[in-house]
Amino acid sequence: MAWEPATREDGGQIVLPLHAEEVAVAKRRIVTGSVRISTVTREREQLVDEFLAREDVEIERRPVGKEVSRVPAVRHAGNTIIIPVVEEVLVVSRRLVVKEEIRVRRVQRKERSQQRVLLRKQELTVSRHPAPSRGKLDASR
Repeated sequence: MAWEPATREDGGQIVLPLHAEEVAVAKRRIVTGSVRISTVTREREQLVDEFLAREDVEIERRPVGKEVSRVPAVRHAGNTIIIPVVEEVLVVSRRLVVKEEIRVRRVQRKERSQQRVLLRKQELTVSRHPAPSRGKLDASR
């Protein structure tokens, strides 16, 4: 480090750095001992004699096809639970409804009209021309 005098603006004093210390910190691992952990499992047989309860469920689906006015409730019949399955079915009916009428009425009117029109007419003229004679006609024939 270079030793240069430095001045401070707060009173004109001169400050000279004399000595500076620096610290360096480091870590190192030191083994001070070890630990070992282990487990031991031992087995033995024992007879267990108990009653176990088991319950199975049988499901039966029956088609009904019956029209009802409201949803039936779930009911019990002995050890059977009956759950109704309901489906809404759209019922379509056809009705004729007159929406509007269209009225067509004949109205006859007479009015005078004058217009110039071009008319065409064909006429036929027939004229006969006798054939030239070849000689005298024989009257005996």
